[in-house]
Amino acid sequence: MGKALVLLCGSVLMLAQFCIAGKHSIMAGRTKRDARTLRVTTILQEPYTMEKNSALEGYCIDLMKELSKKLDLKYTVHLVKDGFYGRQDAQGNWNGMIGEVVRSEADLAMASLTITAMREKAVELTKPFMQTGIGIILRKDIVSSESHFFEFLNPFSKETWIGILIAYLMTSVCLFIVARLSPCEWSEPQTEGNRFTLLHSFWYAAGALTLQGAGPQPKALSVRVISVIWWLFTVVLLASYIASFSSMRNSDSAKLSIETFEDLAKQDIIEYGTIRDSSTFSFFKNSNHPTYRMIYEHMQRRHSLVSSVEEGIRKAQGGSFAFIGESMSLDLAVARYCSLTRVPEVIGMRGYAVATALGSPLVKNLSVAILQLTESGELEYLREKWWATTCVSKEGGSSGPLNPHCLGGIFFILAGGLALGVLLALVELAVKSKTSAEEQKKSCCSVFSEELSCRFRNSSSKKDRDVPEKSKA
Repeated sequence: MGKALVLLCGSVLMLAQFCIAGKHSIMAGRTKRDARTLRVTTILQEPYTMEKNSALEGYCIDLMKELSKKLDLKYTVHLVKDGFYGRQDAQGNWNGMIGEVVRSEADLAMASLTITAMREKAVELTKPFMQTGIGIILRKDIVSSESHFFEFLNPFSKETWIGILIAYLMTSVCLFIVARLSPCEWSEPQTEGNRFTLLHSFWYAAGALTLQGAGPQPKALSVRVISVIWWLFTVVLLASYIASFSSMRNSDSAKLSIETFEDLAKQDIIEYGTIRDSSTFSFFKNSNHPTYRMIYEHMQRRHSLVSSVEEGIRKAQGGSFAFIGESMSLDLAVARYCSLTRVPEVIGMRGYAVATALGSPLVKNLSVAILQLTESGELEYLREKWWATTCVSKEGGSSGPLNPHCLGGIFFILAGGLALGVLLALVELAVKSKTSAEEQKKSCCSVFSEELSCRFRNSSSKKDRDVPEKSKA
């Protein structure tokens, strides 16, 4: 019995040693496999992967660098041989980057690789590093802009409206100051009140701005100069506003209103298409939605499919063609080309992921690293870096909002008129002060200072004097 127990314990000990040795052997094999240089396949597409001076750069190249730092990976990058993303033929064989991963010609596929059910069956896909959808781009001048509640403000830009408000406030204040300075407008400040109070000055300027008179009318030359310049300013401003608003309305009435895929499908003026045999094309082909089926049948009937994103963007820039593609690529086109715009609606949301071979131990670590980069904001930084707009040209034509430089001349004339009015008021007050100084045999400067202090002194003392006089009456 004792010998049997000893033999049993020895057998268990040997089995444990065998299992531990096997575990160490497996871990050593994995470490050796993970430490080797990974082969990464990619495809040229701006801004994900681009060639510059015989080197590769772009969003995906930067993303691979960040992942390698997180996971301590060594890798080499090569371009896919056949230039395709990955599509399965009738015999079940894959081409493109997916095919290279399936045939073990590459360990990773790093590109704008859309997650689909068919690809998920053939390879392992990580968590998405970017979300995208299906959108539409077309020329701005063939589609009307989206209407909004404050559309009446569109004839002028925001900067112009701010400039008008500042001009109105400055003119009202100048009217108030000049009406107090000029002795022709206010001859006896000690006994009579000034008609141009601050509130009346604002009311007078507002009345002129709407081409409506507001009394009392000015008598002094200095106040009249400011009034005439302000009237000229308002006439030019209103004429510019009416002309710009009419032009925008006439321009929009001649354009199509396309804000959804249904709007695109129901019109027959603009041609539209997508990339042949792409995931976007498959979306419309396999969809049972009536609108999407209508779009698919139209593209097949009119043979409006294109072979690449670049060709689709080129046709959209050329004229009456709407290119349907993945929204991230379309956003890049809009950032690069000022003449294009993207329709607000985005459908078929999906993600871009990194592809590895089935059963690869890398997929879990890559997914965790992608989530960490998302949470730290690194992926958002990369997107802003590579999708930064280079659109520096201005929209031409008469239908755009008027900027301050378009009306700069009339603002300059107004500023000159305000300065002239204030100068004339000071001259008028100086002339009166000189006459009063000669009569009173005082210094002209002292009389001028007294006149200024009297005209801008708080009027509360005058009101206090008026109260007992009214009570006596």
